[in-house]
Amino acid sequence: MAYWLMKTEPHDYSWPQLVEDQLATWDGVHNHQAARNMRAMQEGDRAFFYRSMQDPAVVGVMEIARAAYEDPTDPKKSFVLVDVKPVRPALREVSLQQIKADPRLQHLALVRQSRLSVSPVDDAAWRLICELAGIEA
Repeated sequence: MAYWLMKTEPHDYSWPQLVEDQLATWDGVHNHQAARNMRAMQEGDRAFFYRSMQDPAVVGVMEIARAAYEDPTDPKKSFVLVDVKPVRPALREVSLQQIKADPRLQHLALVRQSRLSVSPVDDAAWRLICELAGIEA
């Protein structure tokens, strides 16, 4: 199983909306590096739901419910979609400030490439962020 971090702006799509929907298509990713990350996702992988822009923080854990598939709205066929479903909310939101302050998390793309909307998370960072969030890894 691989781990990921997927950003969304609250006015675009929120954690409460995902919980209500129970299944959502993750779309709107138009960055080639983020799209490559999405192509690497497999059904069953886990991802942090990261609220960006307004009080940026990890707010929940999602599961990849459907691996990458073609975006029918992309005429060049450069970008893909994945389907996600909620797994559990964070008991404690893990803020960007907390993540940036922890030397064990400095290697994450979230810290190094702040504009990248979909990025991998290694096993150790996954466990640490889950611990900070008060959820089982």
